[in-house]
Amino acid sequence: MKKYIIIVAGGKGLRMGGEIPKQFLPIKGKPVLMRTLETFSTCDETIERIVVLPVDQQDYWRHLCKIYGFTLSHRIANGGETRFHSVKNGLALVEDNALVGVHDGVRPFVSSKVISECYRMAEVSGAAIPVTDVVETLRQVTENGNSQTVPRNCYKLVQTPQVFLSSLLKQAYSQPYTSCFTDDASVVEAWGHRVELVEGNRENVKLTTPFDLKLAEMILS
Repeated sequence: MKKYIIIVAGGKGLRMGGEIPKQFLPIKGKPVLMRTLETFSTCDETIERIVVLPVDQQDYWRHLCKIYGFTLSHRIANGGETRFHSVKNGLALVEDNALVGVHDGVRPFVSSKVISECYRMAEVSGAAIPVTDVVETLRQVTENGNSQTVPRNCYKLVQTPQVFLSSLLKQAYSQPYTSCFTDDASVVEAWGHRVELVEGNRENVKLTTPFDLKLAEMILS
């Protein structure tokens, strides 16, 4: 079955404190987004890569590709008003009888094992996402301002890539947008389909703050 990955890279990087969008920031001499694309190519060269970028960032991305001599094949889709709309635009480039993953452009350290297992599980079940255990104590804040400890073994931290049968994901994305759609799994579950969990890898962090960039440098070292 044909495989796709939609890499969503529409962040503005406000929490990074700089003017350059976080997906374009260099780590160890190469922009984050390039490292993310290379991760999927290294895992499986047959995965067709689609990058979703805001229209006003696409020329800059092409400029970076020229500067860094980045020639890894990929197609570009236009970013939308929200992540939901961006993914929907990316799905327009995907065939129906295929497997499609959706991945954050600023998660360059997902392991090949996790990628492979997500695609394998999605082919069997229709929908699979990587998760990791919560290792710190969790407290729930109530409406009256009080808080209470909740059992952390009842919760998981969700990562990407989130992988689905493309026909299922397209049907799910035909729903009207709501603010409850925080990731692709929530869209598919709202459509009425169960999502299977795959063990993720702790290094698969989403780079959103200056501290995360320091962590990324350490991982690469």
